Amino acid sequence: MNARPRIAVVGGRPAPVHGARELGIDVTLVHTEGQFDRAEAEAHCVSILTCDITDTAALLELLGPLHEAEPFDRILTTTELSAVPVGEVNEKLGLPGTPPEVSRIIQDKALTRQALDRHGLSPVRHRRVHSAAEAVAFLEEVGDRVVLKPGQGAGSLHINVVGDAEGATRAFREIEEFGYGGVLAEEYLQGPVVSVEAFSHQGRHVVLGVSEYRVNEHFVEWECSVPSDAARPDLAELHELTAGVLDAVGLTDGPSHSEFVLTPAGPRLLETHNRLSGAGIPEMVHRATGWDPARLFMTVPLGIDRLPETAPEPLRGAAIRFLDAAPGRITAISGIDDLPVPVRRVPAGERAPHMIPYLKDFADADAGAVIGKHVGDEVSAMDSLLSSDRGYVFATAPTREAAVQRCASLADALVFHVKPS
Repeated sequence: MNARPRIAVVGGRPAPVHGARELGIDVTLVHTEGQFDRAEAEAHCVSILTCDITDTAALLELLGPLHEAEPFDRILTTTELSAVPVGEVNEKLGLPGTPPEVSRIIQDKALTRQALDRHGLSPVRHRRVHSAAEAVAFLEEVGDRVVLKPGQGAGSLHINVVGDAEGATRAFREIEEFGYGGVLAEEYLQGPVVSVEAFSHQGRHVVLGVSEYRVNEHFVEWECSVPSDAARPDLAELHELTAGVLDAVGLTDGPSHSEFVLTPAGPRLLETHNRLSGAGIPEMVHRATGWDPARLFMTVPLGIDRLPETAPEPLRGAAIRFLDAAPGRITAISGIDDLPVPVRRVPAGERAPHMIPYLKDFADADAGAVIGKHVGDEVSAMDSLLSSDRGYVFATAPTREAAVQRCASLADALVFHVKPS
């Protein structure tokens, strides 16, 4: 390893490289132009390069000569679309990292289900369907509601719960047109949804935090809070099942974000990802436990930090809530000046490069608000996390419930006045 660790980070938001300079890590960030805040990233990186971060050949052409001239200790990513390409680049350059075939299993929800089936874990009826007729046949076999979704989807896009042939046919055609990994049919899982944020090193998996969600009619997680009260009765099983899931798909190192439904029959995996969670959850885990998954993303592979021996106990509660508004054109925003917390605004005419801008800027605040829209802006329905651009509020408090209540109070004080389009 170099005297001063040298890594390349492909994609991701500012959090995964935040504080790198202070940690003594030289980071070369490789990203897609326009998908990151350049000024913010420059504060933490020695260089920033741009290319198609989903293209193995482009990444290899860019990083290969740099590695030859001055070797990287690691090339890392916490961006889903870059997981396979980065795995392939690491293999070609002889660097450690998650093999591309493991990322392929994780990204393809049908392959994930098959891996769990082979290990007898989290039984969920499922089938990859290739026609509307197959989707209807699966619905009839299950005899209840089913979920149709893209085989490699993310961000709650095109998740359809259907209970009749007409709905199954419509959903299949919609997802097929979307064209992202085929169509996966699964039995509908009834119960609260929680996520487990874990970190792995050399095959040892440690749960850092468990959060719970509230979702809208499009299954968009508009509120996330830590530690989950709903998960408390199932906590031991969730810890064990998370480790089993990660073993089953072959993940041995790095962050993971696994979502479970707490069904009457026990926790059932919804999906897993070998990346940091979005929606500000890593920061909420950090606030609740003192352990920062984004920092560990860089420091554990380099041997700077060690994982805790056991899952850390939550010290407090933390919550983040995304602001909502009816679709249309904003005519006024009231309540901003009266908020009793620090407030940041995305500049007029600009679009934030991600859904949680400025979150790390609030490190010394126990609550805050970010407003992402201005008068005259158009807002659309919040039908995916990608459309959660009105802004957000967050809070830290002695308990999760208190943090949720403070978020609700802040959100209720902000009113977007909208004229329907």
